[in-house]
Amino acid sequence: MKRTIIKIDEEKCTGCGLCVSGCHEGALQLVDGKARMISELFCDGLGACIGDCPEGAIELEEREAEAYNETATIARIALKGENTVLAHLNHLLAHDQKEYVHEALDYLQKNNIVIDHSKLKIKNHNSMNHEHHSGCPGSMAMDFREKPVETFQNSNPQSIQASELKQWPVQLHLLSPMAAYFKGADVLLAADCTAFSIGNFHRDFLKGKSLAIACPKLDSNKEVYVEKITSLIEDARINTLTVLIMEVPCCGGLLQMAKSALQQSTRKIPIKLLVAGLQGNIITEEWI
Repeated sequence: MKRTIIKIDEEKCTGCGLCVSGCHEGALQLVDGKARMISELFCDGLGACIGDCPEGAIELEEREAEAYNETATIARIALKGENTVLAHLNHLLAHDQKEYVHEALDYLQKNNIVIDHSKLKIKNHNSMNHEHHSGCPGSMAMDFREKPVETFQNSNPQSIQASELKQWPVQLHLLSPMAAYFKGADVLLAADCTAFSIGNFHRDFLKGKSLAIACPKLDSNKEVYVEKITSLIEDARINTLTVLIMEVPCCGGLLQMAKSALQQSTRKIPIKLLVAGLQGNIITEEWI
């Protein structure tokens, strides 16, 4: 994928090592007396090391590079202790990378790694968990896989079909391909209208899958969709992708995005196409 990442001018580099000690993510090492990028996976592309270099040997460039992985990065950083973890998180917050911060905090919580949240440089010094999200609630990553579904107390339980939704958000622009609920998952990529046309959408198509929704006709910046689907395949290493679209011609664009993403990925996964009629019947079901 194409993203911003650092570039080191080896002619200017004197091997002082200041950038290496300043890179909390562990993307840099001294090799043969020069600073080298040892893993694109750990370079967040935010350029903290640029200010550490006295020779001006580091700059940012946009090029094809391995996708940054916050979960893998925080797992390495956690071994270095609380101060390094806090330095990394505050670095992300300084660049408004709240999505990465929440991914990192999720990892720390799941692995019982305690840090002093009061030392995070944010306006709201609460614990920055899902209940105290400092960004837009619509883009807050939430994992429902182990949480029971609550219903209205005055509802008739026999008349309610339980939701099979296991995460939030679901809109492709808002979600992170590196969220935990996408790792190794079976994913349903559904056109927006399908859930309104298919009466048993949750039971027959969403159950057991992580979800992404999009409208190939009305949504903007669809090239980002291809990048995110590619990241789901390449980085989240999803198991299968089911593309559910309507029979109207414009809906076929969603399948084309999935195909483009698969072509750009070095991994190959099975893709199933489901085409729904306007009244919710399934017209086509095939592996492609």
